[in-house]
Amino acid sequence: MKGFYTIILLILSNTFMTFAWYGHLKFAEWKWFSKLGLISIILISWGIALFEYMFQVPANKIGFHQNGGPFSLVELKVIQEVITLVVFSVFSLVMFKTETLKPNHLIAFVFLILAVFFMFKK
Repeated sequence: MKGFYTIILLILSNTFMTFAWYGHLKFAEWKWFSKLGLISIILISWGIALFEYMFQVPANKIGFHQNGGPFSLVELKVIQEVITLVVFSVFSLVMFKTETLKPNHLIAFVFLILAVFFMFKK
């Protein structure tokens, strides 16, 4: 069950992270947002990133094997990176209609799945 909670928290964390890092590129289309300066955009992104940390830190704490979780440190990192790329892919396709998945992207995802397979192979 701790593994399930860890993955759910990582998905939530990465969703906020993606909005903090890339959301402002889409929000620039909003009239009021486009007038903000860089410092204002950074502060808004930090505010969003706070929620990322509110999910990321507990996910790592719950999931880490030395705290009773099922994952090693390296496994946690690989899971987090795969989730980051999946969340980013969905975000870019939904929010930025001009982005597309190409065959090379799909091949890269296959290699990510293989990376996870080999990471967890004992």
